[in-house]
Amino acid sequence: MIPFIIILLVAGVSLFAAFKKKRPILLAVPFLSIFLYFVVEVIMFPAPILDTIKFIFNLR
Repeated sequence: MIPFIIILLVAGVSLFAAFKKKRPILLAVPFLSIFLYFVVEVIMFPAPILDTIKFIFNLR
């Protein structure tokens, strides 16, 4: 639940900053944070990293 709240907070802050500073590139920050969270979760999985990646991409 904590990571979800953090991602929502990052999204809110980046949305506010994007409109305040008029820089649309800041709207990419929530997507990058979700991607980073996904990478961290894959790394923390208690199996070898290559086996984990093979398992993720072999799901049907």
